[in-house]
Amino acid sequence: MVVANDNDLSSKILPRVLIVSRRTLRKSKFVDFVGEYHLDLIVSNGAVPVIVPRVSGIHSMLQSFEPIHGVLLCEGEDVDPSLYADAEQQGLSQEDIEEIRTLHASDTAIDREKDSIELTLAKLCLERNIPFLGICRGSQILNVAAGGTLYQDIDKEIGTTTKHIDYDNYDEHRHEARVVEETPLHKWFDEMDQIMVNSYHHQAVKRLGERFVPMAYAPDGLIEGFYDPNRYDPEEGRFLVGLQFHPERMRLSGGSDEFDYPGCATAYQEFVKAVTAFQKKQLEAAEIVMELKTKKKRLVKSFSMAELLEASNTALSKKQENRLKQMGATVRNSCVYMKRKEVQERAMDKLSAERLSDLLSFHRMMARLCSDAIKRKLLEVEPTET
Repeated sequence: MVVANDNDLSSKILPRVLIVSRRTLRKSKFVDFVGEYHLDLIVSNGAVPVIVPRVSGIHSMLQSFEPIHGVLLCEGEDVDPSLYADAEQQGLSQEDIEEIRTLHASDTAIDREKDSIELTLAKLCLERNIPFLGICRGSQILNVAAGGTLYQDIDKEIGTTTKHIDYDNYDEHRHEARVVEETPLHKWFDEMDQIMVNSYHHQAVKRLGERFVPMAYAPDGLIEGFYDPNRYDPEEGRFLVGLQFHPERMRLSGGSDEFDYPGCATAYQEFVKAVTAFQKKQLEAAEIVMELKTKKKRLVKSFSMAELLEASNTALSKKQENRLKQMGATVRNSCVYMKRKEVQERAMDKLSAERLSDLLSFHRMMARLCSDAIKRKLLEVEPTET
Protein backbone atom coordinates (compact mmCIF):
# COMPACT_ATOMS: atom_id res chain seq x y z
CA MET A 1 0.00 0.00 0.00
CA VAL A 2 1.26 3.47 -0.90
CA VAL A 3 1.16 5.73 2.15
CA ALA A 4 1.05 9.48 1.62
CA ASN A 5 4.02 11.39 3.00
CA ASP A 6 3.18 13.38 6.14
CA ASN A 7 5.28 16.33 4.98
CA ASP A 8 3.39 16.46 1.69
CA LEU A 9 0.03 16.49 3.47
CA SER A 10 0.80 19.10 6.12
CA SER A 11 1.32 21.93 3.63
CA LYS A 12 -1.85 21.67 1.58
CA ILE A 13 -5.60 21.34 1.83
CA LEU A 14 -6.47 17.72 1.12
CA PRO A 15 -9.39 16.58 -1.04
CA ARG A 16 -12.56 15.52 0.77
CA VAL A 17 -14.28 12.16 0.21
CA LEU A 18 -17.82 11.82 1.57
CA ILE A 19 -18.77 8.43 3.04
CA VAL A 20 -22.25 7.73 4.41
CA SER A 21 -22.30 5.86 7.69
CA ARG A 22 -24.24 2.73 8.51
CA ARG A 23 -26.02 2.31 11.84
CA THR A 24 -26.21 -0.52 14.29
CA LEU A 25 -28.00 -1.05 17.59
CA ARG A 26 -25.69 -0.93 20.61
CA LYS A 27 -26.98 -0.91 24.17
CA SER A 28 -30.48 -0.02 22.97
CA LYS A 29 -29.19 2.96 20.98
CA PHE A 30 -28.25 3.42 17.33
CA VAL A 31 -24.57 3.99 16.63
CA ASP A 32 -23.24 5.19 13.26
CA PHE A 33 -20.09 3.60 11.85
CA VAL A 34 -17.94 3.18 8.74
CA GLY A 35 -15.57 0.26 8.23
CA GLU A 36 -11.97 1.22 8.98
CA TYR A 37 -10.61 -0.54 5.92
CA HIS A 38 -12.31 2.10 3.76
CA LEU A 39 -11.08 4.95 5.95
CA ASP A 40 -7.51 3.62 6.03
CA LEU A 41 -7.34 3.35 2.24
CA ILE A 42 -8.68 6.87 1.73
CA VAL A 43 -6.30 8.42 4.30
CA SER A 44 -3.23 6.44 3.22
CA ASN A 45 -3.66 7.68 -0.35
CA GLY A 46 -3.87 11.32 0.64
CA ALA A 47 -7.52 12.28 1.01
CA VAL A 48 -9.73 13.15 3.98
CA PRO A 49 -12.77 10.94 4.68
CA VAL A 50 -15.78 13.03 5.70
CA ILE A 51 -18.44 10.87 7.33
CA VAL A 52 -22.02 11.79 6.52
CA PRO A 53 -24.12 10.54 9.44
CA ARG A 54 -27.16 8.47 8.65
CA VAL A 55 -29.64 10.56 10.63
CA SER A 56 -33.07 11.89 9.75
CA GLY A 57 -33.07 15.08 7.71
CA ILE A 58 -29.41 14.97 6.67
CA HIS A 59 -30.35 14.44 3.01
CA SER A 60 -31.64 18.02 2.91
CA MET A 61 -28.37 19.38 4.39
CA LEU A 62 -25.89 17.82 2.00
CA GLN A 63 -24.96 21.20 0.49
CA SER A 64 -23.34 21.97 3.86
CA PHE A 65 -20.78 19.24 3.16
CA GLU A 66 -19.33 21.20 0.23
CA PRO A 67 -16.76 21.16 -1.22
CA ILE A 68 -17.23 17.56 -2.30
CA HIS A 69 -14.28 16.14 -4.22
CA GLY A 70 -15.35 12.49 -4.18
CA VAL A 71 -17.97 10.10 -2.85
CA LEU A 72 -17.45 6.55 -1.60
CA LEU A 73 -20.57 4.52 -0.87
CA CYS A 74 -20.17 1.09 0.65
CA GLU A 75 -22.07 -1.62 2.50
CA GLY A 76 -25.51 -1.45 4.07
CA GLU A 77 -29.04 -2.81 4.02
CA ASP A 78 -31.06 -3.74 0.93
CA VAL A 79 -32.06 -0.88 -1.35
CA ASP A 80 -35.80 -0.17 -1.22
CA PRO A 81 -37.32 -2.10 -4.21
CA SER A 82 -39.79 0.73 -4.88
CA LEU A 83 -36.84 2.87 -6.02
CA TYR A 84 -36.10 0.67 -9.03
CA ALA A 85 -39.27 -1.34 -9.70
CA ASP A 86 -40.50 -1.20 -13.31
CA ALA A 87 -42.71 -3.11 -15.71
CA GLU A 88 -40.22 -5.95 -16.10
CA GLN A 89 -39.71 -6.36 -12.35
CA GLN A 90 -41.31 -9.56 -11.10
CA GLY A 91 -42.61 -9.16 -7.57
CA LEU A 92 -41.77 -11.77 -4.99
CA SER A 93 -44.52 -13.52 -3.09
CA GLN A 94 -45.08 -12.70 0.56
CA GLU A 95 -43.89 -16.21 1.40
CA ASP A 96 -40.64 -15.59 -0.52
CA ILE A 97 -40.13 -12.25 1.22
CA GLU A 98 -40.57 -13.79 4.67
CA GLU A 99 -38.11 -16.54 3.81
CA ILE A 100 -35.56 -13.99 2.57
CA ARG A 101 -36.00 -11.90 5.73
CA THR A 102 -35.34 -14.94 7.87
CA LEU A 103 -32.25 -15.99 5.92
CA HIS A 104 -30.76 -12.47 5.54
CA ALA A 105 -32.09 -10.79 8.67
CA SER A 106 -29.26 -8.26 8.98
CA ASP A 107 -29.66 -6.95 5.43
CA THR A 108 -33.37 -6.92 4.66
CA ALA A 109 -34.42 -4.11 7.03
CA ILE A 110 -35.00 -1.26 4.55
CA ASP A 111 -33.35 2.03 5.61
CA ARG A 112 -35.15 4.70 3.58
CA GLU A 113 -33.19 7.54 5.14
CA LYS A 114 -29.89 6.00 4.05
CA ASP A 115 -31.39 5.31 0.62
CA SER A 116 -32.39 8.97 0.30
CA ILE A 117 -28.98 10.29 1.38
CA GLU A 118 -27.00 7.98 -0.86
CA LEU A 119 -29.20 8.35 -3.93
CA THR A 120 -28.98 12.13 -3.61
CA LEU A 121 -25.18 11.94 -3.47
CA ALA A 122 -24.97 9.44 -6.36
CA LYS A 123 -27.15 11.66 -8.57
CA LEU A 124 -25.07 14.68 -7.58
CA CYS A 125 -21.94 12.86 -8.74
CA LEU A 126 -23.61 11.93 -12.03
CA GLU A 127 -24.69 15.54 -12.61
CA ARG A 128 -21.47 17.26 -11.58
CA ASN A 129 -18.91 14.64 -12.67
CA ILE A 130 -17.69 14.16 -9.10
CA PRO A 131 -15.51 11.02 -8.73
CA PHE A 132 -17.54 8.11 -7.32
CA LEU A 133 -16.65 4.64 -6.07
CA GLY A 134 -19.43 2.26 -5.08
CA ILE A 135 -18.67 -0.92 -3.14
CA CYS A 136 -21.31 -3.68 -2.77
CA ARG A 137 -24.54 -1.79 -1.89
CA GLY A 138 -22.80 1.39 -3.14
CA SER A 139 -22.55 -0.09 -6.64
CA GLN A 140 -26.24 -1.00 -6.51
CA ILE A 141 -27.15 2.56 -5.45
CA LEU A 142 -25.10 3.92 -8.36
CA ASN A 143 -26.87 1.63 -10.82
CA VAL A 144 -30.31 2.62 -9.51
CA ALA A 145 -29.36 6.32 -9.65
CA ALA A 146 -28.45 5.83 -13.32
CA GLY A 147 -31.77 4.13 -14.16
CA GLY A 148 -30.78 0.49 -13.68
CA THR A 149 -32.57 -2.21 -11.69
CA LEU A 150 -31.65 -4.92 -9.15
CA TYR A 151 -32.48 -8.51 -8.34
CA GLN A 152 -34.30 -8.40 -5.00
CA ASP A 153 -32.94 -11.85 -4.23
CA ILE A 154 -30.53 -13.75 -6.45
CA ASP A 155 -31.54 -17.24 -5.33
CA LYS A 156 -35.27 -16.60 -5.71
CA GLU A 157 -35.06 -14.83 -9.06
CA ILE A 158 -32.37 -16.70 -11.00
CA GLY A 159 -31.76 -19.84 -8.91
CA THR A 160 -27.98 -19.49 -9.11
CA THR A 161 -25.56 -22.26 -8.26
CA THR A 162 -22.85 -19.72 -7.44
CA LYS A 163 -22.70 -19.00 -3.72
CA HIS A 164 -22.74 -15.22 -3.24
CA ILE A 165 -22.82 -15.22 0.54
CA ASP A 166 -21.60 -17.74 3.11
CA TYR A 167 -22.44 -16.85 6.70
CA ASP A 168 -20.41 -19.78 8.03
CA ASN A 169 -17.26 -18.72 6.18
CA TYR A 170 -17.92 -15.02 5.90
CA ASP A 171 -14.55 -13.40 5.15
CA GLU A 172 -12.83 -16.45 3.72
CA HIS A 173 -15.46 -17.24 1.06
CA ARG A 174 -14.43 -16.59 -2.56
CA HIS A 175 -15.86 -17.31 -5.99
CA GLU A 176 -14.47 -16.84 -9.48
CA ALA A 177 -14.94 -13.62 -11.45
CA ARG A 178 -14.13 -13.32 -15.14
CA VAL A 179 -12.48 -9.97 -15.83
CA VAL A 180 -13.33 -8.14 -19.05
CA GLU A 181 -10.27 -7.12 -21.05
CA GLU A 182 -9.33 -3.47 -21.58
CA THR A 183 -11.31 -2.27 -18.57
CA PRO A 184 -9.97 -0.48 -15.48
CA LEU A 185 -10.40 -3.65 -13.41
CA HIS A 186 -8.33 -5.61 -15.92
CA LYS A 187 -5.56 -3.01 -15.61
CA TRP A 188 -5.73 -2.84 -11.79
CA PHE A 189 -5.35 -6.63 -11.51
CA ASP A 190 -2.33 -6.86 -13.83
CA GLU A 191 -4.44 -7.93 -16.83
CA MET A 192 -5.55 -11.17 -15.19
CA ASP A 193 -8.46 -12.81 -17.00
CA GLN A 194 -9.86 -14.29 -13.81
CA ILE A 195 -9.68 -13.45 -10.12
CA MET A 196 -11.20 -14.87 -6.95
CA VAL A 197 -13.43 -12.34 -5.20
CA ASN A 198 -15.19 -12.26 -1.85
CA SER A 199 -18.97 -12.06 -1.77
CA TYR A 200 -21.43 -10.78 0.85
CA HIS A 201 -24.66 -10.11 -1.03
CA HIS A 202 -28.05 -11.62 -1.87
CA GLN A 203 -29.02 -8.79 -4.25
CA ALA A 204 -27.25 -7.74 -7.46
CA VAL A 205 -27.44 -5.66 -10.60
CA LYS A 206 -30.20 -6.87 -12.91
CA ARG A 207 -30.45 -4.33 -15.72
CA LEU A 208 -27.31 -2.23 -15.93
CA GLY A 209 -27.72 1.52 -16.42
CA GLU A 210 -27.22 2.43 -20.09
CA ARG A 211 -24.12 4.52 -19.49
CA PHE A 212 -22.21 1.66 -17.84
CA VAL A 213 -20.04 -1.15 -19.19
CA PRO A 214 -19.42 -4.42 -17.28
CA MET A 215 -15.89 -5.08 -15.99
CA ALA A 216 -16.35 -8.55 -14.45
CA TYR A 217 -18.86 -11.41 -14.30
CA ALA A 218 -19.52 -14.16 -11.77
CA PRO A 219 -19.84 -17.73 -13.11
CA ASP A 220 -23.65 -17.37 -13.12
CA GLY A 221 -23.44 -14.23 -15.28
CA LEU A 222 -24.08 -11.66 -12.56
CA ILE A 223 -22.14 -8.42 -12.96
CA GLU A 224 -19.34 -8.09 -10.40
CA GLY A 225 -18.05 -4.69 -11.54
CA PHE A 226 -18.92 -1.91 -13.99
CA TYR A 227 -17.83 1.60 -14.97
CA ASP A 228 -18.67 4.52 -17.24
CA PRO A 229 -15.98 4.62 -19.99
CA ASN A 230 -16.79 8.29 -20.65
CA ARG A 231 -16.17 9.11 -17.01
CA TYR A 232 -12.98 7.21 -16.35
CA ASP A 233 -9.67 9.06 -16.45
CA PRO A 234 -8.20 9.39 -12.94
CA GLU A 235 -5.46 11.75 -14.12
CA GLU A 236 -8.18 14.16 -15.28
CA GLY A 237 -10.40 13.73 -12.23
CA ARG A 238 -12.92 11.35 -13.79
CA PHE A 239 -13.94 8.17 -11.98
CA LEU A 240 -17.34 6.43 -11.98
CA VAL A 241 -17.03 2.83 -10.84
CA GLY A 242 -19.16 0.20 -9.10
CA LEU A 243 -17.78 -3.04 -7.59
CA GLN A 244 -20.07 -5.71 -6.18
CA PHE A 245 -17.24 -7.38 -4.28
CA HIS A 246 -15.19 -5.85 -1.43
CA PRO A 247 -11.55 -5.28 -2.50
CA GLU A 248 -10.78 -3.63 0.85
CA ARG A 249 -11.59 -6.92 2.65
CA MET A 250 -9.79 -9.28 0.27
CA ARG A 251 -6.94 -10.06 2.67
CA LEU A 252 -4.86 -13.18 3.15
CA SER A 253 -6.16 -15.58 5.81
CA GLY A 254 -5.02 -15.52 9.42
CA GLY A 255 -5.81 -11.87 10.09
CA SER A 256 -3.21 -10.58 7.65
CA ASP A 257 -3.32 -7.01 6.32
CA GLU A 258 -1.80 -8.17 3.03
CA PHE A 259 -4.21 -8.14 0.08
CA ASP A 260 -5.06 -11.15 -2.04
CA TYR A 261 -3.99 -9.08 -5.05
CA PRO A 262 -2.20 -5.71 -5.34
CA GLY A 263 -5.14 -4.61 -7.49
CA CYS A 264 -7.36 -4.47 -4.41
CA ALA A 265 -5.46 -1.44 -3.15
CA THR A 266 -5.05 -0.04 -6.67
CA ALA A 267 -8.80 0.50 -6.94
CA TYR A 268 -8.64 2.96 -4.03
CA GLN A 269 -5.38 4.51 -5.23
CA GLU A 270 -6.92 5.32 -8.63
CA PHE A 271 -10.07 6.64 -6.97
CA VAL A 272 -8.12 9.02 -4.73
CA LYS A 273 -5.97 10.03 -7.70
CA ALA A 274 -9.16 11.10 -9.49
CA VAL A 275 -10.43 12.86 -6.36
CA THR A 276 -7.15 14.79 -6.07
CA ALA A 277 -7.23 15.81 -9.74
CA PHE A 278 -10.86 16.89 -9.40
CA GLN A 279 -9.99 19.07 -6.40
CA LYS A 280 -7.07 20.59 -8.30
CA LYS A 281 -9.38 21.58 -11.16
CA GLN A 282 -11.83 23.14 -8.73
CA LEU A 283 -9.06 25.14 -7.06
CA GLU A 284 -7.72 26.29 -10.43
CA ALA A 285 -11.20 27.43 -11.47
CA ALA A 286 -11.60 29.32 -8.20
CA GLU A 287 -8.21 31.01 -8.69
CA ILE A 288 -9.20 32.11 -12.19
CA VAL A 289 -12.44 33.61 -10.88
CA MET A 290 -10.52 35.42 -8.13
CA GLU A 291 -7.96 36.70 -10.63
CA LEU A 292 -10.71 37.99 -12.91
CA LYS A 293 -12.35 39.80 -10.01
CA THR A 294 -9.03 41.37 -9.02
CA LYS A 295 -8.27 42.51 -12.55
CA LYS A 296 -11.78 43.84 -12.97
CA LYS A 297 -11.31 46.13 -9.96
CA ARG A 298 -8.14 47.54 -11.51
CA LEU A 299 -9.79 48.43 -14.81
CA VAL A 300 -10.68 52.01 -15.54
CA LYS A 301 -14.19 52.64 -14.38
CA SER A 302 -16.43 51.62 -17.24
CA PHE A 303 -19.17 53.80 -18.60
CA SER A 304 -22.58 53.75 -16.99
CA MET A 305 -25.05 51.96 -19.24
CA ALA A 306 -27.92 53.97 -17.75
CA GLU A 307 -26.18 57.28 -18.58
CA LEU A 308 -25.46 56.08 -22.10
CA LEU A 309 -29.10 55.21 -22.71
CA GLU A 310 -30.20 58.60 -21.36
CA ALA A 311 -27.65 60.48 -23.48
CA SER A 312 -28.50 58.54 -26.62
CA ASN A 313 -32.16 59.50 -26.34
CA THR A 314 -32.91 56.14 -27.92
CA ALA A 315 -36.26 54.54 -27.17
CA LEU A 316 -35.66 50.97 -26.07
CA SER A 317 -38.05 48.49 -24.55
CA LYS A 318 -37.34 47.20 -21.03
CA LYS A 319 -36.34 43.86 -22.53
CA GLN A 320 -33.92 45.52 -24.96
CA GLU A 321 -32.49 47.65 -22.15
CA ASN A 322 -31.86 44.60 -19.98
CA ARG A 323 -30.33 42.76 -22.91
CA LEU A 324 -28.03 45.68 -23.64
CA LYS A 325 -26.91 45.73 -20.01
CA GLN A 326 -26.15 42.01 -20.21
CA MET A 327 -24.10 42.63 -23.34
CA GLY A 328 -22.24 45.38 -21.52
CA ALA A 329 -21.38 42.91 -18.77
CA THR A 330 -20.04 40.51 -21.41
CA VAL A 331 -17.85 43.26 -22.84
CA ARG A 332 -16.51 44.31 -19.46
CA ASN A 333 -15.71 40.70 -18.56
CA SER A 334 -14.03 40.08 -21.90
CA CYS A 335 -11.88 43.22 -21.48
CA VAL A 336 -9.93 41.38 -18.81
CA TYR A 337 -8.58 39.11 -21.53
CA MET A 338 -7.92 41.95 -23.99
CA LYS A 339 -5.17 43.68 -21.98
CA ARG A 340 -2.39 42.24 -24.09
CA LYS A 341 -2.49 41.80 -27.83
CA GLU A 342 -0.86 38.37 -27.80
CA VAL A 343 -3.70 36.80 -25.77
CA GLN A 344 -6.61 38.21 -27.79
CA GLU A 345 -7.09 35.21 -30.03
CA ARG A 346 -6.81 32.76 -27.16
CA ALA A 347 -9.28 34.82 -25.16
CA MET A 348 -11.79 34.77 -27.99
CA ASP A 349 -11.47 30.97 -28.25
CA LYS A 350 -12.41 30.68 -24.58
CA LEU A 351 -15.69 32.56 -25.06
CA SER A 352 -18.79 30.56 -25.93
CA ALA A 353 -20.63 31.10 -29.22
CA GLU A 354 -23.41 32.81 -27.28
CA ARG A 355 -20.97 35.23 -25.61
CA LEU A 356 -19.25 35.98 -28.92
CA SER A 357 -22.63 36.70 -30.47
CA ASP A 358 -23.44 39.02 -27.56
CA LEU A 359 -20.12 40.79 -28.03
CA LEU A 360 -20.69 41.29 -31.75
CA SER A 361 -24.26 42.53 -31.19
CA PHE A 362 -23.07 44.91 -28.49
CA HIS A 363 -20.45 46.54 -30.69
CA ARG A 364 -22.90 46.87 -33.57
CA MET A 365 -25.40 48.56 -31.27
CA MET A 366 -22.69 50.77 -29.81
CA ALA A 367 -21.67 51.83 -33.34
CA ARG A 368 -25.25 52.77 -34.14
CA LEU A 369 -25.72 54.69 -30.88
CA CYS A 370 -22.45 56.57 -31.32
CA SER A 371 -23.31 57.38 -34.92
CA ASP A 372 -26.73 58.74 -33.90
CA ALA A 373 -25.15 60.79 -31.09
CA ILE A 374 -22.57 62.31 -33.47
CA LYS A 375 -25.30 63.30 -35.92
CA ARG A 376 -27.26 65.02 -33.16
CA LYS A 377 -24.13 66.86 -31.98
CA LEU A 378 -23.46 68.10 -35.50
CA LEU A 379 -27.04 69.31 -35.89
CA GLU A 380 -26.75 71.24 -32.60
CA VAL A 381 -23.71 73.22 -33.88
CA GLU A 382 -24.76 76.73 -34.99
CA PRO A 383 -23.68 77.76 -38.54
CA THR A 384 -20.69 80.12 -38.42
CA GLU A 385 -21.37 83.65 -39.76
CA THR A 386 -19.37 84.63 -42.82
